[in-house]
Amino acid sequence: MVVQSVGLSGQTQSNGTVPRYTGRDYAFAEYTTARNFINGQFKDSVTGQVMDVENPRYGKNFGKVVVSSTADLDEAVAVAKAAQPKWKTVPMKEKADILYRFKQIMERDMEELCWLLSAENGKTYPESFGDIDKGLEVCEYAISLPNIANAQAGGQLDVSRGISCRVQQEALGVVAGIAPFNFPIMVPLWMIPNALMAGNSFVLKPASYVPYGAMRIAAALKEAGLPDGVFNVVYGRRDIVSGIADHDDIKAVGFVGSTPVAKMLYGRGSTLGKRMLCLGSAKNHMIVVPDADLELTATTAVASAYGCAGQRCMAATVMVAVGDVQHIIDRMVEIAKKIKLGKDMGPIITAEDKKRIVGHIDAAEKAGAKVLIDGRNMVVEGAEGGNWVGPTILDNVTTAMPASCEEIFGPVLSIVHAATLDEALAIANAVPYGNGGSIFTQNGGTARYAVERLDVGMMGVNVGVPVPREPFAFGGWKDSGFGHGDITGWGGFLFWTRAKKTTEKWALQSDSTWMS
Repeated sequence: MVVQSVGLSGQTQSNGTVPRYTGRDYAFAEYTTARNFINGQFKDSVTGQVMDVENPRYGKNFGKVVVSSTADLDEAVAVAKAAQPKWKTVPMKEKADILYRFKQIMERDMEELCWLLSAENGKTYPESFGDIDKGLEVCEYAISLPNIANAQAGGQLDVSRGISCRVQQEALGVVAGIAPFNFPIMVPLWMIPNALMAGNSFVLKPASYVPYGAMRIAAALKEAGLPDGVFNVVYGRRDIVSGIADHDDIKAVGFVGSTPVAKMLYGRGSTLGKRMLCLGSAKNHMIVVPDADLELTATTAVASAYGCAGQRCMAATVMVAVGDVQHIIDRMVEIAKKIKLGKDMGPIITAEDKKRIVGHIDAAEKAGAKVLIDGRNMVVEGAEGGNWVGPTILDNVTTAMPASCEEIFGPVLSIVHAATLDEALAIANAVPYGNGGSIFTQNGGTARYAVERLDVGMMGVNVGVPVPREPFAFGGWKDSGFGHGDITGWGGFLFWTRAKKTTEKWALQSDSTWMS
């Protein structure tokens, strides 16, 4: 991306509104400059710099985003700190009313948001819809918290004669989220609703590749009536990420991205006493046994591997073929060959990532893997400059090859062969990641055996993308997650809060004991 110093007046409006995105198909359309959102206003960065925002379908810049400094972050945190005490006192039901209006606004603008998300990220329209819809599902859960929080937290109990105890979840103060490029709306909404419902103020640092999802979230929260300063957005690069981890006034940080960054941030923030939940990379294995249903398995495996062009942490990237499942592999090849690049599957986020993915395919082939479907050197008519990599299937991959154990984050499915289910489980458990895994079988005993032994946080039985739906929470194990708890559901709410236990006594009891 090119960094420039330019005047930004006349782009996004300072009053918290944003221009409409006019595109309603995959055709190239220009958009605006994404600016920081601080204290209810869209603002230029103090640096005066912007970066280009590329439409990966065309490999062309269609907008810009500001490049912030830590001075911008300091301003956002100061504003959030000033707004939080009053926001904390707003009754939970009134907070829920604001989030309910926010959800309605996002649903009202769904078509526009889907096409905008497609333009900045490269997703197909249905994938963009799923991105937003899943995020709003978490919002819906947060809206329900006034009805369930007291019961979930433990409520109140008479613990002795004339003495009662109660527990309540209280806000931490200013909290922050750092989001990746692959889900510009869903991942921020994994964090924002629960954090706001808890009474925190929030600072979001989105990926600069995809700035517009965060911009539209900010505008929708403003329209919904969220008080100024409670939610803020600061764009930027590594210094902003480090600044969030180091900032004295930020009490908790949620992060979704790569394992090296997740591990670094977790260590850095937790050393300073912050509450940190950092989700990292994945290498999800799906184990296929001979009795697996042909159509269900082949269709589901292909959808899992190539949805969002493989650029999601829950994609099935390794198939462990147990025994003779050649008929399933053949059917997968047939289905994958029918995927139309540009229609059924979008591009890779950047040209650099395309080069890296192709390099993985080249290396696997050189090491002896058989390329059943080759997605290299593919283009889409009318979008020849896009970052295209087609569906790729590598067979006879060994555990010594990086394609079997390193996160590729692209439309590449590696097939490793195993003689037994125990061998397949050992192969899957040997990788350092533990985000998700799947077993494909028609036998309940086989399924249970695998579920109990696969070392992952999210497990699927005949499900290729085992992402839990709310209220069941999202979170991985091992090197896929650093910190404690999950990022959505009740666990997500608990992450953004701390428990206060209150013990009360109002009168001397005539029958008191040493306990009272």
